[in-house]
Amino acid sequence: MSRKKWIISPIDKDAAAQVAENHSLDPFTSLILVSRGITEYEDVEEFFDNDFSFCDPYLITDMDKAVERIKKAIENFEKICVYGDYDADGVTSTAIMYSYFSKHGADVIYYIPDRITEGYGMSCSAVDKLRAEGVKLIVTVDNGISAVKEIAYAKELGIDCVVTDHHMPGEVLPDAVAVVDPHRTDCNLLFRDWAGVGVAFKTLCALENGSYWNVLNEYADIIAVGTVADVVDLKDENRAIVKYGLAKINSSPCNGINALRQVAGAGERSLNATGVTYSLAPRINAAGRMESAVTALKLLLCDDLLTALDIAEKTDECNRRRHLAENEIMEAAVAVIEADNRLKYSRVLVVCGENWHHGVIGIVAARLCEKYGRPAIVITFEGDEGTGSARSIEGFPIYDAIKSCSEVLTHFGGHEMAAGLGLKKENVDAFFSAVNEYAASREQVFPVLQLDCKLNPAYINNDLVQSLEMLEPFGAGNPQPLFGIFGVRITAIRPVGEGKHIRLTVAKGSAQLTAMKFSTPLSDFPYREGDTVDLAVRIEKNEFRGEIKPSVQIRDMRFSGMDDDKLCKSQALYEKYMRGEALLEKEARFITPSREFLLGVFGFLKVNGGWQFDTVSMLVRAKCPPEKLCTMLTSLDVLCELRLIRRSGDIIIFDGNNKKTDLSQSEILNKLIKMQGGVCDGN
Repeated sequence: MSRKKWIISPIDKDAAAQVAENHSLDPFTSLILVSRGITEYEDVEEFFDNDFSFCDPYLITDMDKAVERIKKAIENFEKICVYGDYDADGVTSTAIMYSYFSKHGADVIYYIPDRITEGYGMSCSAVDKLRAEGVKLIVTVDNGISAVKEIAYAKELGIDCVVTDHHMPGEVLPDAVAVVDPHRTDCNLLFRDWAGVGVAFKTLCALENGSYWNVLNEYADIIAVGTVADVVDLKDENRAIVKYGLAKINSSPCNGINALRQVAGAGERSLNATGVTYSLAPRINAAGRMESAVTALKLLLCDDLLTALDIAEKTDECNRRRHLAENEIMEAAVAVIEADNRLKYSRVLVVCGENWHHGVIGIVAARLCEKYGRPAIVITFEGDEGTGSARSIEGFPIYDAIKSCSEVLTHFGGHEMAAGLGLKKENVDAFFSAVNEYAASREQVFPVLQLDCKLNPAYINNDLVQSLEMLEPFGAGNPQPLFGIFGVRITAIRPVGEGKHIRLTVAKGSAQLTAMKFSTPLSDFPYREGDTVDLAVRIEKNEFRGEIKPSVQIRDMRFSGMDDDKLCKSQALYEKYMRGEALLEKEARFITPSREFLLGVFGFLKVNGGWQFDTVSMLVRAKCPPEKLCTMLTSLDVLCELRLIRRSGDIIIFDGNNKKTDLSQSEILNKLIKMQGGVCDGN
């Protein structure tokens, strides 16, 4: 059961009606636009503009210097190195820059550092290697803005550098021939939020004397994949880039993208941005995570489809191995967390392991963040040296939290929602304490599920699917709409896909709806036929044998009428107690179960033979109000302590123990009652 707070975006229906009238739009399309703050006439027109006008690339500071130096190197046949990065953004950036230089007669090579042995960005050792190969000009893509020392070193060796990057600059810019980064403080642009491949694209447009059509015709598919993979907001130029790119991906992709489509099982199917996110980008990223990003780069540069298919199979195998490694580390991390209450109930999870694969710890951190509803930091050690990756929830700036602990770290970097760090093993406890002290100094935030609007199941049809398609491409800044369907009754539950998924039929009034709950076996599904529930769903087009129908996919669900605020606050009180923090007298009184409450919980478990689902569903089945979740959780702890029940993971086991028990033997109860100034009488 999700512990997220469901929030419905406010919608001005009058404004939506006005947008629909002004732009001859479907009313539902207008409703979604307005829910996302797109109300001004010019913004709506730009959103649907199929003839987008890109800004002059020379408006980016230093672009003129970059073009001059690159053209000189090409004309004089100086050896150029395109210095990239190992993620999908870096690989696609390297691919288009290297390909363009090659096609224009340059003496060009590429260099992508190894994720494990070299890490992100330029290094002096890499500069030494490039000097030995006779490189005279390094052009960075998706990195370089922080390489102050390395670029100074290259200059000492007689190597010029042109930086093209999209990361935030530090206080000092590198001493390069040109630093092309739209986030420079002296760069006056209305739009600047390109991915690294977007900045590379603008650089190629400048080399084409400002013309972007030639570049898009050649590379729009690759640029779109990098843009989507880097999760930049799909607004303004990014939206236009992805629209053009999707058209090319679905009509005339390069051999590498075509091969990726085949191995991902999307050969003849039209891909949208979501398909790129889950089918193409992970396979490019997997090469850099599990082996070498050069494999993915060679795929994108391949001029023969059969060869491309062979390389694509290798990236697919990397992706399978990535899944296995990710699942193994996730399982190990959860085991560490569940075995340590201090860690399990901390404000910020910090979980460590030995020799966990560097390439997947960021994904594991994101999964832990989702599972536990709080920021998570995963650290892997090789000997004494630790490398960590952090992910956060909306409203908690994980970069600031890590920065506050800088004195115990060897390095760190990132942004509000994701960050990386390094530390010595001896400093783990100090780091754990410091990052949680920072969290304690801030108001607690809870994970949020943002719904675009409520939806009546009677209105889910092909017309609605067409309305939603107008809002494509979806991604960061323009997420796939999420709808709330409230107060529906479950009429049928059917396992499908060899029991891995559930097909749910629900009804509201005369309307009936079938929806899929993926990756959920019946053993993990706490709902029953006849339950009244709320659904958070996404709706997509399902085309099968020429017939088009709406596909309704359940992203989350809850019992109807659940008060999320009370539930979250009650959970937070229990976690506060479990961390050993001092409770106010009224808090201690509220969380302490009475004898009658304990008997009620015990009786419920006796009747049900234990419980195999989450405690929130148990709370509902036992007809307890949401604010009593903390009391329910404490009751389970007491019953376990007194050996009246056992717990195996999330499963509560009732052994048929009916012996009379003296409650005064419970250390938990005695401690809580002492906080209230009383004594447990044991009755």
